[in-house]
Amino acid sequence: MEYWVDVILLFFIYAFAGWCMEVVLKYIQYHRFINRGFLTGPVCPIYGCGAVLITVVIGNLADIESGLVMTFALSFVICGVVEYLTSLVLEKIFHARWWDYSTKPMNLHGRVWIGNLILFGVAGVGIIHLLNPVLYKFFGLFSVKTRTVVMTVLLVILAADFVISYFVLKLVKVGVDSSEADNTEEISKEVRQLLTNRSYFYSRFADAYPEVTYKTARVQARLAQIKAETERLRQEAEKSLEAQAGKVAAGLEPVHLIRAELIGKQNELIEMLYEESTASKEMKALKAEIDRQKKRLESHAFVRNPYGKKKSDRRRK
Repeated sequence: MEYWVDVILLFFIYAFAGWCMEVVLKYIQYHRFINRGFLTGPVCPIYGCGAVLITVVIGNLADIESGLVMTFALSFVICGVVEYLTSLVLEKIFHARWWDYSTKPMNLHGRVWIGNLILFGVAGVGIIHLLNPVLYKFFGLFSVKTRTVVMTVLLVILAADFVISYFVLKLVKVGVDSSEADNTEEISKEVRQLLTNRSYFYSRFADAYPEVTYKTARVQARLAQIKAETERLRQEAEKSLEAQAGKVAAGLEPVHLIRAELIGKQNELIEMLYEESTASKEMKALKAEIDRQKKRLESHAFVRNPYGKKKSDRRRK
């Protein structure tokens, strides 16, 4: 019993630490205080869950391996799985993506990315080897009964906060599903207007996630349509480029190659038809003129490439 009381207290401590970190990061980004998280209270449960899972898993493996490398690796994997599943479940339930790492390098479906995973690994090492020993000693200063009372009070407050947050998120889902917009920007404006016109709990949530993107069936269909149209245009562009390349290649065929091939075919035809013994004077005169013109052509070729002339001479000899 004492073990689990301490573990739950660790959950609240690390959930509060995660909330503080989120607030500081968003203050640097937006230059104003933003109460981050799904809950109204100063806790981010995803950080508490990750820290508790690391503590429990590595605590049970302490007899096998408790080195820094193992701690880093397990923290890397455990926290990555927690973040991925949290993003997936929330998107499936509420039709919204609360964070998106699609523009980050080495990301998985935009839900996790290598930068955060490395930080999770480093944080896990700090939690297991530095912070937890100090916190356990601090817990030891109080009786188990006192710790249990504190844990119970915190759990009740957390449960009430979860109920309130659930109804806020349910309103968000209703607003997203009923929207006629076909892009996330318009849906975001509608949801923000819907939330800010209500009580503090609703307006706080609208302020907590300024970068949230919403996905309805209409938006998904529009994205699929755009993707299909893009693919069609790409295929048409490739076919057009191939056709143009064929035309250009045909037009770039060297003229001297065509001329040489034509002359060769003419020579073959002359050899087939011409017989010196039966040829008339006109045919002999024409044959002599053709031979003279061929010599002129060969002399021009010799000027451009004298080595080619020598080769042709050797072939005749």
